[in-house]
Amino acid sequence: QVQLVESGGGLVQAGGSLRLSCAASGRTSSYYTMGWFRQAPGKEREFVIAITWSIGTTYYADSVKGRFTMSRDNAKNTVYLQMNSLKPEDTAVYYCAARTYTSISYYPREMTHYDAWGQGTQVTVSS
Repeated sequence: QVQLVESGGGLVQAGGSLRLSCAASGRTSSYYTMGWFRQAPGKEREFVIAITWSIGTTYYADSVKGRFTMSRDNAKNTVYLQMNSLKPEDTAVYYCAARTYTSISYYPREMTHYDAWGQGTQVTVSS
């Protein structure tokens, strides 16, 4: 079973940057899609960003476009979420997710697309 472990969260001032890491127990190079979601207090978990490596396509939530990017280091089986120009509304628990296999259905912005999840890491942006 795939295990994902996030790290890198913390407290940052508005306008600052953070880089989250997601270390996978398996080979990230073999995963179909990897993504990040977040959940703010009292709100539902929402999509942030995802990449399907085989087609080289990145999907962004409108709220993070131009500020967040995603990358990976296959040698370390780790994906990263670089967050720049952070805003207080970015405050949330951030979750890494992986779709480890291919299938006909393809909804990278939906939680149901993913079959592995990390435990989350807290990001707090102060104003």
